[in-house]
Amino acid sequence: MTIRIKYISEIILTGMFILFIHSQALSQKVSKVEIINADSFEYDENLGNGAKRLLGNVQFKHDNTLMFADSAYYYDNNSIDAFGHIHINQGDSTHLYGDFLKYNGNQKIALVNGKTVTLQDKELTLTTTQIDFNMAGNIASYTQKGKIVTKGNTLTSQYGYYYSKTKFLFFKNDVILVNPDYTMYSDTLKYNTVTETAFFNGPTKIISKSNRIYCENGWYNTQTDKAQFNRNAWIKTKEQLLYGDSLYYDSKGGIGRAFNNVAIEDSTQKIKIKGGLLQYFENEEKTIVTDKAVMIHYFKDDTLYLHADTLKASYDSTYFALKKIKEKEAAQKNENKKGPKSEIKVQMEDSIAAAHRLIFAYNKVKFFKQDLQGLCDSLVYGSADSLMKLFKKPILWSDANQLTAEFINIKLYEGEIYQLNMLNDAFIVSQYDSLRYNQIKGKKMFGYFKSNELRKIDVKGNGETVYYVKDDDDGSLSGVNKAECSDISIYVKDDKVERLKMYNKPSGIMYPPENVKPQEMILKDFSWYQEYRPLKPDDIFTWKAFVNMNNKKKKLK
Repeated sequence: MTIRIKYISEIILTGMFILFIHSQALSQKVSKVEIINADSFEYDENLGNGAKRLLGNVQFKHDNTLMFADSAYYYDNNSIDAFGHIHINQGDSTHLYGDFLKYNGNQKIALVNGKTVTLQDKELTLTTTQIDFNMAGNIASYTQKGKIVTKGNTLTSQYGYYYSKTKFLFFKNDVILVNPDYTMYSDTLKYNTVTETAFFNGPTKIISKSNRIYCENGWYNTQTDKAQFNRNAWIKTKEQLLYGDSLYYDSKGGIGRAFNNVAIEDSTQKIKIKGGLLQYFENEEKTIVTDKAVMIHYFKDDTLYLHADTLKASYDSTYFALKKIKEKEAAQKNENKKGPKSEIKVQMEDSIAAAHRLIFAYNKVKFFKQDLQGLCDSLVYGSADSLMKLFKKPILWSDANQLTAEFINIKLYEGEIYQLNMLNDAFIVSQYDSLRYNQIKGKKMFGYFKSNELRKIDVKGNGETVYYVKDDDDGSLSGVNKAECSDISIYVKDDKVERLKMYNKPSGIMYPPENVKPQEMILKDFSWYQEYRPLKPDDIFTWKAFVNMNNKKKKLK
């Protein structure tokens, strides 16, 4: 009984399989190519295969496709060889023109070649010397270098495929896409004619009047002007170079983003900013960098390394005022010129843009330069006056000197410090030995530098000083000078107090060293922050935890 059931099931399965094959054969039944017209008709026995020769105004029909030629051979195997003024019209939407046609009606494949072969539909025009057209799948391909024109874009490549149903084009080898605003060079490119989006793979360059772009993977929508560039991606303008693992740009929205291993270099200002995330806002001309953000400023003989949670680059109000003036002048000059207003592009002079750039650093700011180190909560640098402003209890170290105040302004000239303004609770400390400290205190202080060395300090208001005097002969400690005066001028040489001038009722005492204990010479609000000082560029990433600096300062016992 079991065997019989098995035998019956095998018969049923076999029958089902035969029915399935038969149904597939019926669904794939091939229609015959119809001869619609010819001025003359004759058999050609020499060609065999039931060849029929058609001459003059030849017209064939196969399903929804019409084919025209000057002459043709029609074979019993449902194929055609046609010559002269070839025209294939599929569904009234696709037109293919050439000099010679070889058509296989069983497979619905047309091979058209000639001096110029043209494929046209509502989306594009393709020209080459040979096109293979699969009418069943609506797929056209070429291997003899072709050119495609669509909605203002012209594309050339060595190999190409056009998928008419999905409106996708695929190109390979020496791909060049020319747009009125840019030219793209790529190894492999896929293009959607409906969304006007190009997808590229392999080394790709996009060149325009304003910038150059490189990547090895990405996409670009020519309709919305949105793009994504990946793998070794970079964008280069006249002044700047931006690169990262991935770049996104919305031209119409004026928004750009860069992700992972991001860096932007400014050749004019000799500044490089790095981080994990970059955001660019074109309308505000503002760039924000976060995630291990670092600014590197290259000077003639030194380099400044600065780290903060957030770095922002923008321009001051003077820049935007000058830009409006320049735009107005450019518009007036172009009033009588032909062409749409969109072609009028105003370029700010490099010198104006560079002169008014601002750089902001927020939260846990720390920087290193061979002759200057520091930290603060926030910082602003303006290129117009080369002024660096430090806020919220900043600390600076210059050679042997530690400088603190509520606010500190640093004036730079060609990468060198030439003036330092310390505002509110100014304090300068240098270490004489492990127990003794030279100190200068005042309401405000103004330091003057030469060749990056502190040469003079002017104390304005509530001036106090403590400095240890060495014997000129043997270098031993000869005394301690403690002085008070409203205003004091201190002259420094080789990190030592050379002479001192006091104004408005000065008072001072020189103590013998044996009569003074080190702790008695410590001025009020003294602090020593040496453990926080960055000693090399990598130290800017180390932030020792102190939220309130006054509560965390290290005092001499």
